Amino acid sequence: MTSQLRALRDDARFQHFITAVILFAGFLVGLETYPSVVHAHHGILHLLDQVVLWIFVAEVAVKMGAEGRRPWRYFRDPWNVFDFVVVAASFLPFAGQMVVVLRLVRLLRVLKLVRALPRLQLLVSALLKSIPSMAYVSVLLFLLFYVYGVAAVFLFGENDPVHFGSLQVALLSLFRAVTLEDWTDLMYIQMQGCAGYGYDGMAALCTQSTAHPIVSPAFFVSFVLLGTMIILNLFIGVIMSGMEEAQQEAQDEARALAGDEAPSSMELSDLVRQLGDLQDALSRAQRRVAREEREARRPVSDAPPPMVMLDPAE
Repeated sequence: MTSQLRALRDDARFQHFITAVILFAGFLVGLETYPSVVHAHHGILHLLDQVVLWIFVAEVAVKMGAEGRRPWRYFRDPWNVFDFVVVAASFLPFAGQMVVVLRLVRLLRVLKLVRALPRLQLLVSALLKSIPSMAYVSVLLFLLFYVYGVAAVFLFGENDPVHFGSLQVALLSLFRAVTLEDWTDLMYIQMQGCAGYGYDGMAALCTQSTAHPIVSPAFFVSFVLLGTMIILNLFIGVIMSGMEEAQQEAQDEARALAGDEAPSSMELSDLVRQLGDLQDALSRAQRRVAREEREARRPVSDAPPPMVMLDPAE
C-alpha cells in the first residue's frame, strides 16, 4: 500500500491534477468577490468549495501515507507544513464576522501554487535567502531617509508645511520621492516657494513662502540618485545573489541524489557478482560430494596383490 501511495505521489499526472485544482480554487475565491454571483449561485459555490477542500485533504493523506510507518516525516518539508495548516484551518468553526478569516484562508490555497511549480518555488526560496542581506540594505536605506528627512524639515519645513512640516510627514514625502511619484512637484514647491507653486487652494497654509532655487534641486536630485538608482538597486543585487545561491543548492541536491543512486548501482553489481561466486562454489562442492560418493560405492578387494618372483639368472 505504501509503495502504491508513493507512486501516486510522485506521478506527474497527480501533480498536474493538484495544480489544476489550485487554479480552480483561486477562481472560486475570485467569484466570491462578486456579491451578485454569490447570491445567485451560493449553493453551487459552496459545493465546489467543499469538493476542492476534500481533494486537498486527500492530497495530504496520500503524501502522509507515502511515508509508510513514519508519517511524521511529511512535516519535515516546510511547504508540507504550509499545506497542512491551510487545509486544517478550513475546518475551524468560523462564524459571524470570522467568516472573513475563512475567506482569507481559502485565498491562501492559491499560494499552494508555489509548491506546485518548481521554478516559482525556486524564486520564493531565493527571496527567503535574501532576507538577512536585505535587512542590512534596509538599515542603510533607513539611515538615508532619516538624514534627508531631518534636513528637509530644517530646510523646507517653513516653506512647505504640508509635505515637510514634521519628521514623520517628511519621511512619507521622501518615500513618495524615492518611488518617483511626482517627486518633481516637491522640488518645484521648494524652488519657487509655496506662494508660486503647488499651494493652489491651500493659500492659508502658505504662511512663510521661501524659494530655494539652488538647494532644492541639489537636495532632491541627490536623494533620488542615492535612494532610487543606488540603494534600491542593491535590493535587486541581493535578490540576484539569493537566486544564484538557491540554484546552486538545487544543483547540489541533484548531484547528491545522483551520488546516492550511483553507490546503490555499484552495491547491486557487487551483490550480483558475489551471488555468482557463491553459485560457482556451490557447484564445485556438489561435484566433489558426487565424486566422493562414487568412490565410496566402488568395490574394494581384501586379497593382497600377487607377488611376482624374479629369476636370479635374469
